[in-house]
Amino acid sequence: MNIENIPPVGRNLRRTDELPHRGRPLRILLPSYRSDPYTGGQGVYMRHFSKALVDMGHHVDVISGPPYPHLDPRVGLIKLPSLDLYAAKWPSFGLPFNRWKNSADWIEYFVHMSGGFPEIYTFGRRLADYMKDRVHEYDLVHDNQTICPGLLDLQRMGLPVVSIIHHPITMDRKLAIDAQTNPFYKFLSWRWHSFVNMQIRVARQLPNIIAVSKSTHRDLMAQFGVKPEQMEIIFEGIDCETFRPMPEIPRKPNRLMATASADVALKGLVYLVQAYGKLLQDFPDLELVVVGKLRSGPTERLLDKLGIKSKVQFVTGVTDDEIRRLYAETTIAVSPSLYEGFGFPAGEAMACGVPLVATTGGALPEVVGDAGIIVPAGDAGALAGAIADLLRDSAKRNLLGPLGRERIVREFSWPLCAQNMTEYYHRLLDNHAHHRN
Repeated sequence: MNIENIPPVGRNLRRTDELPHRGRPLRILLPSYRSDPYTGGQGVYMRHFSKALVDMGHHVDVISGPPYPHLDPRVGLIKLPSLDLYAAKWPSFGLPFNRWKNSADWIEYFVHMSGGFPEIYTFGRRLADYMKDRVHEYDLVHDNQTICPGLLDLQRMGLPVVSIIHHPITMDRKLAIDAQTNPFYKFLSWRWHSFVNMQIRVARQLPNIIAVSKSTHRDLMAQFGVKPEQMEIIFEGIDCETFRPMPEIPRKPNRLMATASADVALKGLVYLVQAYGKLLQDFPDLELVVVGKLRSGPTERLLDKLGIKSKVQFVTGVTDDEIRRLYAETTIAVSPSLYEGFGFPAGEAMACGVPLVATTGGALPEVVGDAGIIVPAGDAGALAGAIADLLRDSAKRNLLGPLGRERIVREFSWPLCAQNMTEYYHRLLDNHAHHRN
């Protein structure tokens, strides 16, 4: 990879090819507090990024709390158990007596019971404790948006730490609180997101942060107070081998598809449902498939109000191969998010050659470019209008599908992401060695 193609590191890291890490595989530890790909984009990132690194020859271990990731067999997995109270049927009884002397468990239990989300903080404590005698085993630590105080402990131990931030959770917090009409539920949402203040404090002390888009870069400065010289922009990737066109499967004439791993305000499902309700007036046989789980909340209430709950198919627990087949049958993919730090679902739909309608939410315009249709975020009318126009214009759909595939393969493959990241690692380690000597 040509160094000139990579944005300069803000700290002006010097290059010294003779330093020991050059010319050999790097030993990389990837911490992630929960990493199951079905829990969201961070799990997807962990699976594909770790594979891309080992494909380049690096030695990679993932250290994760539950639910654990699905990894390439060449990637090591270090399981760092938590109480995993969200998976417990009766979380009030989630603290076994034989673990009462463990301070991290105590904190996790009582913060959870008071409505907070303690997993990130307690994961960091367990991570720092695990690494006390293992610092020499790794060249660097690449954190998957835990942004916890434990990372500062690792820095003090002498390990170079890089933290990737997919997007600042301040946006999730604002949208989640705004979506609640009941003051008590607004308080609960605020309480659950209280970990964000911890992440802001830690992020300001991390010298090496990867922002996955220009949008995330801007928002980290505005909302986290992170300085430009702390950050580097390196785009994430899309699995273009798994997510590919399947021309042997005929497309359905009137099917929409959206992917939202969680039915939360951030994903904009409410606006898609509103748009779908409008579209049914002119396209009564139009189908909507949502890859995600419907839960009690604004989306379900709107479906009931419009009387169309039975017409929307929610699909959960599907594999990537099954999602690819769903895309192959889809007329138009829709990404209605109010905000995305990168936008895996949009990129995967484009990689499958499906015409895409997306919003201006966060980094989506950066991913979609001129290979899809962009409408204002949170505007159900504009969303419905763009979808209707595309449903009526088969020539435009036939043009956008291949354009989307071409753009993703060219700009957002995982091998390209791993190459850019590897060069960043080397510059970081050059600088670390220089200051240590």
